[in-house]
Amino acid sequence: MDDQADNGGGRATIRREDSRWRRVIRSRWTKAFAGLVGLFFVGCIAIWLIFARDLPSTDKLLAYEPPLPTNLRGIDGAPIYTFARQRRVELSYAELPPVLVDAFVSAEDKSFFTHHGINPLTFANGAFEFFTKYGSGERARGGSTITQQVAKNLLTGNEYSVKRKVREAILAVRIEQTLSKQQIMEIYLNQIFLGRNAYGVEAAAQSYFGKDVHDLTLPQMAYLAILPKAPSNYTPEHDMDRALARRAYVLREMAANGYITPAQRDEADATPLGAIERQPIKQDMPPSYFTEEVRRELIQRFGENDGDSANSVYAGGLWVRTSFDGTKQAAAEKALRDGLARYANGHGWTGPSAHIDTGEGWQGRLIAASVGPGYADWKAAVVLSKAGGTAELGFEDGSRGSMPSYAADMPKAGIGGSAFNFLHVGDVIVVKKDVSTWTLRSIPAISGGMVIENPHTGQVLAMQGGWDFRGGSFNRATQALRQPGSTFKPIVYSAALDNGMTPASIVVDGPFCVFQTARLGTKCFKNFGGGYAGPQTMRWGLEQSRNLMTVRIASQIGMDKVTKNAHNLGVGDYPNQLAYALGAGDTTVLKMVNAYSALDNLGRQMPPSLIDYVQDRHGKVIWRADNRPCTGCNMKDWDGKAMPRPPLRGHQAIDAVTATQIVHMMEGVVQRGTATILRDLGRPMFGKTGTTTGPTNVWFVGGSADLVGGLYLGYDRPRSLGGYAQGGTIAAPVFKQFALATMQNDPVQPFPLAPGVRMVRIDRHSGRRVYGGWPSPDPLSPIIWEAFKPETEPRRTIKRDAAIKAAPKTTPKASDADFLQKEGGIY
Repeated sequence: MDDQADNGGGRATIRREDSRWRRVIRSRWTKAFAGLVGLFFVGCIAIWLIFARDLPSTDKLLAYEPPLPTNLRGIDGAPIYTFARQRRVELSYAELPPVLVDAFVSAEDKSFFTHHGINPLTFANGAFEFFTKYGSGERARGGSTITQQVAKNLLTGNEYSVKRKVREAILAVRIEQTLSKQQIMEIYLNQIFLGRNAYGVEAAAQSYFGKDVHDLTLPQMAYLAILPKAPSNYTPEHDMDRALARRAYVLREMAANGYITPAQRDEADATPLGAIERQPIKQDMPPSYFTEEVRRELIQRFGENDGDSANSVYAGGLWVRTSFDGTKQAAAEKALRDGLARYANGHGWTGPSAHIDTGEGWQGRLIAASVGPGYADWKAAVVLSKAGGTAELGFEDGSRGSMPSYAADMPKAGIGGSAFNFLHVGDVIVVKKDVSTWTLRSIPAISGGMVIENPHTGQVLAMQGGWDFRGGSFNRATQALRQPGSTFKPIVYSAALDNGMTPASIVVDGPFCVFQTARLGTKCFKNFGGGYAGPQTMRWGLEQSRNLMTVRIASQIGMDKVTKNAHNLGVGDYPNQLAYALGAGDTTVLKMVNAYSALDNLGRQMPPSLIDYVQDRHGKVIWRADNRPCTGCNMKDWDGKAMPRPPLRGHQAIDAVTATQIVHMMEGVVQRGTATILRDLGRPMFGKTGTTTGPTNVWFVGGSADLVGGLYLGYDRPRSLGGYAQGGTIAAPVFKQFALATMQNDPVQPFPLAPGVRMVRIDRHSGRRVYGGWPSPDPLSPIIWEAFKPETEPRRTIKRDAAIKAAPKTTPKASDADFLQKEGGIY
């Protein structure tokens, strides 16, 4: 018994020892496990603290807005152009078709509406793939929820690393805590890249099917849903079978998830893809010199594509109201182009526009050659072959045509002989369709620029900077520095009127020489056509554009007065040398037109503007050209007294009466001077022609009471236009063509008179006051009304009663008398 007892006690002892060791082991395992769990959580916290730094804040998530293009509108509010590097149209969640959402959820993230940012199983699978493929050069696939894809696009860069994946997951959780599922889906479907430069489902619907997203069919929606992973793998052009197979998978998943019925799945699966050919971004009008000038100004003001700028040009979604007038722009474009073509006629074929390789892919190279044909019925083409008196042509759309030798028989400029003989395979040329064949055309070597402006507001209504913007973006209306020639003379005459002279002042049109320096010696000036006319009125000198009278006036009053007026009018800053009185200083068409607009606007100059105002994507005006304050203009602030008005815009560049006198004198340029081609327009017109030495440039600037335009024609590398070239014969007809196309229905308005102007009858030849005659409608009548500043008009030499008694039996019309009396004039 004792042994048994001992054995029993031993077994009990062993059991107690075993139990104790088990408790110890369990305790140690428990502590170890607890330690591991603690380390895991500490590691997670550490990872969170390390990787979560610099992640976008909650406020930034709430304020997130996808990049959007900038939209331009014309003066009438009609859309004209869009600046976009990414094809994108933003939609709200309510505008997204539910079936489209179902398709993307089925294809990308089945548990989207239930998870909290990440799917543990797919995330673990992605992590496993990453580590197993690490170092192999392959990328891990899958593992990202829709929320993680949104997070990925919110993070900068495209680093492939554990750090980025962890940051992406942390941000996804933060997004789920901040935004609703609908907000997340809205961001996702607006920002996702779907190929063809389309970002977001609306842009993709337009790009692949040519319709709005709400007009898509089920199979079309399913096709868009296959694209986020790798759009290039499912292109309609090269991967049709793969695209249809992947679309079938999405349709099966939609049916499995209960979004569509099996019958709908089968019907959609049997439907052809039906994608359209890839198209460039649709614009309301082709790119132009006007829109490019607006783009430059917007970039200067708001930035190009700055991620830190909510209002950048290519991402800010700006809405820009411009001063673009479609009718006037079309007329200016055609008038300048026709003028260039008229001059170029008879100068022969100017040669090919470019030369390209005609091997495989020639169509893309032809498009990239950026040839601007100009007219709508002229086309850019490449010579693909030449044999048997016929050239085979290829066009930008891939089609082909033929041009017989007789259709290219214009001479080669400067050489002679049929242009056909100088054609080579690969030459890019311009042709026009003639029944079934094509005929050769020539892009003029000469170019030029034209601007149309509202003188009362400074709004640039039209701008053409060359033959065709597609041939080059250099804008000769704003970027080409040219000598304005005689169009500068009104500035000289305005300085004379400011310094004691009148339109009736007598100036000698005779030899004029001036000593310059010991090295340069004496310089003698001469008139454009040579010869002298002796003493003449200052008016006559401007009407006939006499160089000798102009430099004599500048010398008499001092060139510093002339250059001061040139500066005040914004034409340029020039040295005080007499040659600059004849337009030897460089300027631009836009500056000259704006200076003449100031003259037309009683000396008050408005800054030239192409942009009226800019709104952000939410409609808030963030910039406007007219930023004048108007205290009390709100009804709640109005005190009921005098109607509040904003202050006048612009600045007074020159004296108002002086401006009236100059415009009145330039009316004589149209009636009797160098711009008589405009005389039959049937309305008051003013202007001045210009021809620079060579002649290298020909100019015209002028217009009506409510519109001012200007242009020049000349070679980009200045050379002679030929001795016959003059502003009155080459440039002025261009403006006339524009005026005929745009002014016919405009009201006929007289030029305004500044307060204090005294209108007096004079003999325009002698400058003497006339008492016995009345101005005749005949523009060549010697008796005219002339504008004077108070107390500067020619003095009365006989009594008024005697003058009236001796005057011919012609009397003024009551309307003339009433008009002059109202304006404070004398008759």
